[in-house]
Amino acid sequence: MRKYRYSLVRRLMVILLLVGCSATAQVADQKKSQATSPKSRRPAIQLENSAPQAPFDGLDTWMAQVMKDWKVPGLAIAVVRDGKIILSKGYGARDVKNNRAVTPKTLFAIGSITKSFTVSALGMLADEGKLDWDRPVREYLPAFRMNDDVATGHMTPRDLVTHRSGLPRHDALWYNTTLTREQMVERLRFLEPSKDFRSTYQYNNLMFVTAGVLAQHISGMKWEDLVRQRIFAPLNMTSSNFSVTDSQKAADFARPYRNANGKVVEIPFQGVDEIAPAGSINSNVDEMARYLLFHMAHGKAGEKQLLSESNELQMQTPQMVIQGQPGYPEMGFGSYGMAFRIGGYRGHRFVQHGGAIDGFTAQLGFLTQDNIGVVVLTNLDSDKNDLTAVAMYGVFDRLLNLEPVNWSARYLSDQKKGEDAEAEAKTKGYTGQKIGTHPSHALDEYVGPYENAGYGTVQIDPGKEAGTLAFTYNRMTSPMRHFHYDVFEAPPDPLNAFEKMKVRFTTDLKGDIDSILVPLEPSVKEIVFTRAPDPRMREKSFLEPLAGQYEVGGATVTIALKGNDTLVMSFPGQPERVMVPVRGLTFDVQGAGSFSVEFKKDASGAVTEMVLYEQGSTSVAKKKK
Repeated sequence: MRKYRYSLVRRLMVILLLVGCSATAQVADQKKSQATSPKSRRPAIQLENSAPQAPFDGLDTWMAQVMKDWKVPGLAIAVVRDGKIILSKGYGARDVKNNRAVTPKTLFAIGSITKSFTVSALGMLADEGKLDWDRPVREYLPAFRMNDDVATGHMTPRDLVTHRSGLPRHDALWYNTTLTREQMVERLRFLEPSKDFRSTYQYNNLMFVTAGVLAQHISGMKWEDLVRQRIFAPLNMTSSNFSVTDSQKAADFARPYRNANGKVVEIPFQGVDEIAPAGSINSNVDEMARYLLFHMAHGKAGEKQLLSESNELQMQTPQMVIQGQPGYPEMGFGSYGMAFRIGGYRGHRFVQHGGAIDGFTAQLGFLTQDNIGVVVLTNLDSDKNDLTAVAMYGVFDRLLNLEPVNWSARYLSDQKKGEDAEAEAKTKGYTGQKIGTHPSHALDEYVGPYENAGYGTVQIDPGKEAGTLAFTYNRMTSPMRHFHYDVFEAPPDPLNAFEKMKVRFTTDLKGDIDSILVPLEPSVKEIVFTRAPDPRMREKSFLEPLAGQYEVGGATVTIALKGNDTLVMSFPGQPERVMVPVRGLTFDVQGAGSFSVEFKKDASGAVTEMVLYEQGSTSVAKKKK
């Protein structure tokens, strides 16, 4: 489920294995648990570390082997049972170049596990009567608006955190963006849904950004300050932070790595501060073990109830069925609660969530009826890293005294099958390319800015190599080579955010390049970016020489400068019309259908005439001197 046609979307996917159990059974079990479970089933957190026990005999040898199999530089793992931390340990290197070892205090990014912090904070606000999970979001954020009127009016905080908005990921919007969280929420109205509201589970980070903005609005505090005060402080998570920039200031932090065509390479840190409520927290296994125990104790830390048991149970209760069949017989059907996935592992009720940002993959999970929990943090991209799940399941098998399942071999086999299928298609030349075609225009005619109300601006520039273009979006640039006709493709480079992405240019009725179609969200149609005018076409120095009177067919057309950045056109006896910049010296006439004009200059650069295009007819208006 993590393999997409190009690496930008692939990198944005989190490790979220489709494990689950019957939603009906889970609800029934949790109601029974509330009514009959003794306090011993919900132990309060005890923070002391215990020495490794017999189930961990041979763990170090096994861990070294599976880390080698998956080419993972460093891993940290914590295991809790019956309210105690029974293992907290680091393996491998947090910094390969300098041979620095992982410790239980090494900071890793936890990615989307952050989502449960956001929901926990919202739950605390609900406990105080400041939030109702089932009231419309617009009652708290009146400006909130989706593309769909039904979703706009009925979306609740519960919908925001259960992935049932109808909106697919649209992750490219936020990746490496300069937008604020509030600006991203404003753009939701322009993003195309792929499913009906509340009809289908679709993972979406932007809804959790919205949940963070909601928490900030209700609490009057920044999301970071709210989480720090209400969760980090009482759980003594003093090293945990909200930015990879802060992590790098610590004495003990892991560096990020990627498996690039079989070779593990260090990559730059990629901040996700703008979508912090969806995935920005960094922590270590010592502190994440405390957080894990907080949830296993149904919202309690020591003798203090930080989050009500009822709101904690809502997090762990199915809210939305996850469609699809389980991949293995040990796994049941899956569902999503509120920032947790709910399912089963080998007949045991299982609550979990994964997370990943560039160079890091993480997994947190617990068996609710067995009081066993595991958190695994690694410093390798999620694209070729299933070790977090392998390690977690391996520990579960040990503590449950079950015959071990060779999850590593299974997942490696699945990965190889996918790679072999791609290699076969490449060997057989199944590229879909039409050989012998050429671009319809000279390459410089594709150059310029292109805009979309939701996604912002794509910039096309001349490429560094002859015959290529350069594609830039959200401050990330990729070369684009001609593929066929007016389609261009990014090269197959795993370090390129747009690896193998194809874009398509289109022309208007006049034959000019007027848009670029970019597949930034696989679940909907290509995102259309419409060609934007050169910014100079709004400058007074550019527009002033175009103003004047032009004669056509015995009538005088007046072109005037209005303000300092707009031209208007007027015919005798008709209202003036705004002229909208297109490109070069061409303008559309607002409110006049297909009517457009193009100014012409002589060899000296003086404007001499204006060509009028309307519904298939063309005429020339001479400029009066």
